[in-house]
Amino acid sequence: MSSTMLPPVTPDADTTDMFNRDGYAVVRDAIIPELRDLLLTASEELLASDITKGRDRGGDGKDGFRGCLNLDRAFLPLLANPAVLPTVVQLLSPNIHLLSAHLIALPSGPPRTIRVPERTGWHRDMYGVTTDLGFAETPRMAIKVAHYLTPVTPDCGLTMFLPGSHLLTEEPTIPVGSIDPPGAVTPDIAGTDAVLFENRTWHTGGINLSGRPRLALMLQYGYRWLHPVDDPATELRREPGLTPIQQQLLGLPDRNPDGSLAKGRGAEPLRTWQKTRPPGS
Repeated sequence: MSSTMLPPVTPDADTTDMFNRDGYAVVRDAIIPELRDLLLTASEELLASDITKGRDRGGDGKDGFRGCLNLDRAFLPLLANPAVLPTVVQLLSPNIHLLSAHLIALPSGPPRTIRVPERTGWHRDMYGVTTDLGFAETPRMAIKVAHYLTPVTPDCGLTMFLPGSHLLTEEPTIPVGSIDPPGAVTPDIAGTDAVLFENRTWHTGGINLSGRPRLALMLQYGYRWLHPVDDPATELRREPGLTPIQQQLLGLPDRNPDGSLAKGRGAEPLRTWQKTRPPGS
């Protein structure tokens, strides 16, 4: 880990425009191939282990972990990725932290029970917000950054999205006998790209017929007044060499160095970082 951060990459206007229009967008070359290889190795080792802390096993043979940053430091370079984080900050604000770091292993196999008309898998994230506030009143509160670590092929089961669904005032309709709403798409991406999408955007995992599990890492960022989904990163926050931004994203509280309350201080690292963009950018 480095004690300094690279300057933020200026968010691409086309990317932010697409995100605001469609509810998702692609950041090209978000990570280098060498990092992707390291992330894949760490993910496969975790999935092959007997670790139960944060284990997230679901129906249809899904496997994974919540809070994977707490389990392997190999995932830490994604936390404050300068190729991605400035776009997240621009779309939300500097007053954010990490809500979840989710490793997902989607099994390969014929679509017998995975995504059938009776259970299509289409959903919004943070479903409790919609339940409490109502579908039409749910605001943008969080953004996920999805990285796909196994080979990206047409049959690997990439996440599908319904463009513009973040602006709907009622649930989209899926025709009887179908598993996807009209207009659903699978983004055209490469393995080093990242897909950003917000909590209101309707999405689902595709059907994986590639012959191997599809591994994805999804980091969700949200406002600091939202409670994280993962277990607190208490031990990780004490690790030497973390930057102030990494500490903020891991839940740095609003405190002065002497421990006294300092309202808003916990978001100062990202506020300061955002101001380091070159003039005119």
